Amino acid sequence: MRVMAQVAMVMNLDKCIGCHTCSVTCKQTWTNRPGSEYVWFNNVETKPGTGYPRRYEDQEKWKGGWALNRRGRLTLRAGGRLRKLATIFYNPDLPSLDDFYEPWTYDYRSLTTAPLSDSFTSARPTSRLTGRDMRPARGPNWDDDLAGAAEYAAADPNLEGMSERVRMDFEHAFMFYLPRICEHCLNPSCVASCPSGAMYKREEDGIVLVDQDRCRGWRFCVSGCPYKKVYFNHRTGKAEKCTFCYPRVEAGQPTICSETCVGRLRHLGVMLYDADAVLDAASVRDDKDLYEAQLSVFLDPHDPDVAAAAERDGIAHDWMRAARRSPVYALIKKHRVALPLHPEYRTMPMVWYVPPLSPVTDAVHATGYHDDDPDRVFAAIDALRIPVEYLANLFTAGETTVVEGVLRKLTAMRAHMRARQLGDPPDQDLLGQVGASAQDIEDLYRLLAIAKYDDRYVIPRVHAEDSGALMAQHCSLDHLGGAADPAARDADRPAPPLPGLNPPGGGSRFRDGDGTVRFNLLGWNGSGPAPGLFGEGSGR
Repeated sequence: MRVMAQVAMVMNLDKCIGCHTCSVTCKQTWTNRPGSEYVWFNNVETKPGTGYPRRYEDQEKWKGGWALNRRGRLTLRAGGRLRKLATIFYNPDLPSLDDFYEPWTYDYRSLTTAPLSDSFTSARPTSRLTGRDMRPARGPNWDDDLAGAAEYAAADPNLEGMSERVRMDFEHAFMFYLPRICEHCLNPSCVASCPSGAMYKREEDGIVLVDQDRCRGWRFCVSGCPYKKVYFNHRTGKAEKCTFCYPRVEAGQPTICSETCVGRLRHLGVMLYDADAVLDAASVRDDKDLYEAQLSVFLDPHDPDVAAAAERDGIAHDWMRAARRSPVYALIKKHRVALPLHPEYRTMPMVWYVPPLSPVTDAVHATGYHDDDPDRVFAAIDALRIPVEYLANLFTAGETTVVEGVLRKLTAMRAHMRARQLGDPPDQDLLGQVGASAQDIEDLYRLLAIAKYDDRYVIPRVHAEDSGALMAQHCSLDHLGGAADPAARDADRPAPPLPGLNPPGGGSRFRDGDGTVRFNLLGWNGSGPAPGLFGEGSGR
């Protein structure tokens, strides 16, 4: 057993109101630079819907994630080294800009400078890439709130085989919001797909990042990620992705999407897992067994044997304390109400979801049943507008019994807390049917309903003695004088910008501690020269 720690996230979908605040704050923090206009590290999708990029879940087309070969071994769905070598200059599995969307703005100048006229002046949409007039055809939330449901929602890959049960008529429509970020998987296919080794998973907290110095823009990481959460910056020629706000996490703060979430639906915490068991868990034969297989990888931080192994493997004591208080561990492993997104991709995702339950109460009331009758409440789950099969296609590779068990526990929690508020005694039959005690149900309620800030986000700080290794891993968004700047981390070997050598077009050149001249991308407008960016001796 080799114990490792991972900072993970759980989102309660019942609380998401689709306000897109998380998307906007993430956009302003991480992807407001030239070349990343179409990039959304965090986006909120309406389900059912085609998602962003369009139909990203159709792995028969995009070949993302892992698959088992005839001998039962994990292989990249997109092919191994030979296929990558044959397609290194043309990747047939790469989404085009049309699959994402062409970003646009509006010609506001025509509004502010238009002369007086009897006709109304309009601001035409213009492309942010070419500056030409265009007609918007799709966007990251183009089918938001089931907009154009008959045309877009019906194309959801998760609805395949369910056309008889799911109709987009008004009286039969259903929807819920699905916020998505990079999954920071335990078995990331994007890392395995990268020919240059630029993608890597940090050992200390499991965050998956891109080494901008090593990235050569082959874009196999984009096609290799089944969630399509790796993007290509056309200005820098580099791959970019969600960083899990690692500067904030290292300081013990939540990600910016979590901090600004209006619905307070996100939980952050530490998960301990057995790194030696990941391969076997990801290689189980039946897709429907992958959920249980991943659960078996997670370790109990309260177990003395696990604590001893963690100390042996270098897990700090404060990280162990955080793992014991982790809301993520409680929701995933203890209460088992959080589920992974598309475990059939075999990447072992570490952003999990509590499936939506809100329509259950409406279904119960509509049929005249009373909430305190557990049998009738549970029966209402089968009559939901949101088919259990649809949720199972999202979270359990089609295994409906797991989703039904989660919905039953959430229903029991609501019924139990309502009875408690009314002063009624606990219904032991109700609790027995979901295999939980009154204390378990009340603890789950405190996490999902009324958890305070310090209970939702339990993130240990990075250790100062490890900061040297961490600084070497920071990405291209670092800046001179910042935490990852060689001049800031080593006063004995200053590395100021080289006078007179700053190239036109923004950016700057500076000399590293070992004498290597490097180019800083921050502020580069993409049109001027970038010395050293494309390899030694390149004049571009």
